[in-house]
Order: sequence, then structure tokens, then C-alpha cells
Amino acid sequence: MTHKSGNIIYWLLISLLVLPAYSQDKQQWERFTIARLKYDGGGDWYADPSSLPNLLEFAANQTGIPCAEREAIVEPSSREIFNYPYLYLTGHGRITFSAEDAANLRRHLTAGGFLHVDDNYGLDEHFRREIKKVFPDQVLQEVPFSHEIYHSHFDFPAGPPKIHEHDKKPPQGFGIFYEERMVVYYTYESDLGDGWEDPDVHNDPEAVRLQALRMGTNLVVYALSRFNRSDS
Repeated sequence: MTHKSGNIIYWLLISLLVLPAYSQDKQQWERFTIARLKYDGGGDWYADPSSLPNLLEFAANQTGIPCAEREAIVEPSSREIFNYPYLYLTGHGRITFSAEDAANLRRHLTAGGFLHVDDNYGLDEHFRREIKKVFPDQVLQEVPFSHEIYHSHFDFPAGPPKIHEHDKKPPQGFGIFYEERMVVYYTYESDLGDGWEDPDVHNDPEAVRLQALRMGTNLVVYALSRFNRSDS
């Protein structure tokens, strides 16, 4: 993998354009963070509790992006989602989006937001059903390896890394696109969130965790580079 260098001016511009949008409540908004979606349906939306703090720390160290120490937690129907460039959804089981949830998510994503869905095994059928409520006329399509999400900061020429084995299937990244911009990215049979967890949780080799954290950094960079703060 190749680390992208020479981004000082770029990240200065990102800081000027994005971070001031959070200044209404300095304590909450002065640093970039990821918003974890607290969805209904009974699934463990809270899975992998150490994952996002570790990713935020790693991304800050690798890119210079000012990151918060912890993620935010938001509900899909909340106006708060419009403040976050990167929404994250994970778990092992059921998801249910209400009509209000789906409409709110669609407004945010079509206006500049980004949703990363990370299958933590058992999520697939539920997510595929519920995302149709958000984008009824769109289909999940495999993201080509040439897409910038695999090259925004580190290079992943073969797509998302394999972190954990489940069904002996290759890792895949699927996307939903709106006006040529990828608004939903779905990692399947990859399990990035497990790779972001503390080392002693899954006892993954350090090289595997590094792959996961690097791919996560790419997602942060992509989300920030495409974000326009939207309003409901």
C-alpha cells in the first residue's frame, strides 16, 4: 500500500470548509467524528465498541485531520445526522427503518452525506431489505477497484481487505450512487469493524488490523472530501 503524501494544503482547506460548520456547539463540533446509527429492529447497533475510537485516532495520526476521541450516536430520524459527513451502521442482526428514518437518511445522503454499512455477520439480508426503503429505485452494485475510495489515502488495488472469515467468501464492497457520487458503501464479508477493535478483542495479527485501519482511513477521507453540510 502507498501512503498519499503532500496533502497539507488539501487538509487545511478541508478544515476551513468543514469544521467551521460544527462551531455552533464548539464542545461537540470542533473536531471531525463518525456518527454511529442507533437503528430499531433489535440488532446490536452498538457492536464493536472500541472500533470507532481506534479508527478516529489512527485517521488523525495518519492524515492530520482533527478528530474527536469518540464517535457520536444518532438515530436515523434525527436532524442531527445532517451535521455528520460519515454515518456508520453495523451489527449482527435485524434492522428496521421507519418511513421517517428512510426519508431523513435519503435527504442527508443525496445532499452530501455518506453512509458506511459494515456487515458484522448476519446483517446482510436485513440491510438489503431496509436500504430499499431509502433508495427504492437504486440497486447495490459492486464498487470497481479503480474507485477512489480504494485510493483516497492508501492504495487497495484489490478492494476491501479480508479481516475475518465467515462463509469462505471473498470480501466485497458494494455501493449506491446518486448523481455519480457514492452515497452508501457496504462492506460485505470483510468485517472492518472487528479489525478496528482493540488488539485483545479478536487477537488479530497486527498486519490485519493495520489493513482494516488503513481502509477505514480511506473512508474518512472520502466522506470528508465529498461532504456538503445538508439541512433537513
